[in-house]
Amino acid sequence: METIEKDTLSLLSDLVVINNDRIEGYKKASDETEDSDLKSLFSSMADESRNFKAELTQEINRIGGAAEEGTKTSGKFYRAWMDIKSALTGKDRKAILASCEFGEDAALEEYNDVLKSEDLSSEARAIVMKQKQSLQASHDKVKTMRDSAG
Repeated sequence: METIEKDTLSLLSDLVVINNDRIEGYKKASDETEDSDLKSLFSSMADESRNFKAELTQEINRIGGAAEEGTKTSGKFYRAWMDIKSALTGKDRKAILASCEFGEDAALEEYNDVLKSEDLSSEARAIVMKQKQSLQASHDKVKTMRDSAG
């Protein structure tokens, strides 16, 4: 296997794990709110990550690798942080959205890091760029909702 393919596999695997974290984070966020609009938003964002994961997995398989199934330790820390935060805030809408924005910031940072790499194939770069644009829109929506939550 060429070096660029091995490097691409590693980078894409990192993004699969980030999306696994995001799916789990939004399941947790949905459980922490009573607001139907937030439940719908969080379900949509988890679905977005499931679609991202499927695209990334397809590219990983095309190159000859196998996708990661787990979550990152940092993702587990993020979910634990949400547990603590929600316990302290009594399921406060603004606090839940702020926690989600924190998670979106982490996901965007990982996507930006992957895109900075020169070791990403052009095919994979196109997938990651498209996903990052969608992720940015989701981040901005969460931020706007948090800002308007009062």
